Amino acid sequence: MSELLNTLMQDARVWQGHRQTRTTQPAEPTGYQVLDNQLGGLGWPRGALSECLLDAPGIGELHLLLPLMQRVCAEGKTVFWLNPPHTPYAPALAREGVNLNQVVLINTEDEGDFLWTLENCLRSPVTGLVMAWPGKLAAREIRRLQLAAEAGSNVCVLFRERRYAEQNSPAALRLALAPGEHQDLKVNVLKRRGSWPGQCCSLAMNQRADLAFRESPRVVQGPWADQSR
Repeated sequence: MSELLNTLMQDARVWQGHRQTRTTQPAEPTGYQVLDNQLGGLGWPRGALSECLLDAPGIGELHLLLPLMQRVCAEGKTVFWLNPPHTPYAPALAREGVNLNQVVLINTEDEGDFLWTLENCLRSPVTGLVMAWPGKLAAREIRRLQLAAEAGSNVCVLFRERRYAEQNSPAALRLALAPGEHQDLKVNVLKRRGSWPGQCCSLAMNQRADLAFRESPRVVQGPWADQSR
């Protein structure tokens, strides 16, 4: 029993209020050194859920993921956009060095279809990054997605309304995003494995590209009743 307890105490997923634990979980750099510093020198966790909580879309949240999108596409992996609030703007993505052949936009029609699609994206070996915009998720559904994320080695970022910050979540990383006064993006770390929350930083977004709206590279429409598609 003592050996089992010692093993659990070394697992960064077990939060210990009296001290920080450096996690060995694989991660992808965010591309923003100031943010990586606030995340213990790591970044977006792989094989786990991350959440970005914000009041409204279009504050720079896509630009926050742009360095990772560029890197994932360059490695020949697929970037999935699942139910975004606006259609991504393909010319802007291409201008920023994102390979459009590696970008897939999926629109689903109901919650069950969304969860099924997201789970399969997370488990797919071709996936490098999944960005999803869910509606309301029950705790059991988030745990279900977390298990799917653990089965893969990709990055999954859920964009959710800021009011869900009070909801318990098994996500490894939770960031609250808010627009700054000078075209910057304020990031508040609500949760990260192995550390106290509360780290904050501001990221300059004055050169950000207009990545949303108008047209997209490849669009796949759910639900999936027609197996020939």
